[in-house]
Amino acid sequence: MRIKSGWIAGALALAVGLAGASARAQQDEGEKEIERYRAMINDPMANPGYLAVDRGEQLWATKRGEKNVSLETCDLGQGAGKLEGAYAKLPRYFADADKVMDLEQRLLWCMQKIQGLDTADVIKRRFSGPGRASDMEDLVAYIANKSMNMKIDPQLSHPKEKEMAALGEAVFHMRGGQYDYSCSSCHGEAGKRIRLQGLPDLAVAGKDAQAALGSWPTYRVSQSALRTMQHRMWDCFRQQRLAEPAYGSDLVTALLAYLNKQAAGGELVVPSIKR
Repeated sequence: MRIKSGWIAGALALAVGLAGASARAQQDEGEKEIERYRAMINDPMANPGYLAVDRGEQLWATKRGEKNVSLETCDLGQGAGKLEGAYAKLPRYFADADKVMDLEQRLLWCMQKIQGLDTADVIKRRFSGPGRASDMEDLVAYIANKSMNMKIDPQLSHPKEKEMAALGEAVFHMRGGQYDYSCSSCHGEAGKRIRLQGLPDLAVAGKDAQAALGSWPTYRVSQSALRTMQHRMWDCFRQQRLAEPAYGSDLVTALLAYLNKQAAGGELVVPSIKR
């Protein structure tokens, strides 16, 4: 009887081991298929995200607001109107506003201060949808593309920049919502995945964070829309069942300051294209 029991236990262990090996093989093959799909669609000439870049370029030069001026004198950190490399160094501290801002925050500030524009409609259309264009998505695509192939260069010399990155790290590990999740629940450990999609480990500085942060904004084929990192943050909060962060909030800026710190040195290839 002992021999029979031992044989059964051994057979069960073997079956479990084979099932696990089969599941891993299927996951690996699935990941390879996803990579092949990405390679097929990763052609700038076939990336609809560049239509957003073109629209953003027009918006940047369009005169609007009570002052009837364009955004061409907006300082994104490199000097008035200078866009090359600006996105790679955001979020950063701006002395004229006395605060750390990401790109969307700074654009809203410039619209209000330089153009005298009522930004209520801009914020209402912060994310595009069927029959609804988004000025902010287009502007972010255009400005981000001006840092194409440059390195992510987080700004951490000012005390408020250091404070914002530290706050972002705390938010990254803060649990909450109906599921009691944090950002690190999904992105704080190597080897995690959701369905066939591998999840980058953003708690460790280096290649995962570099690849993730270096590919936004991106054109999402499944959504037929260009999406910004602001949208990615909003969607993560939604999936955690947390309250939606206000658009252009310091909370999101803090998270991006921390994530860009983790991604320092990564190459920006934007807008990218994803499933």
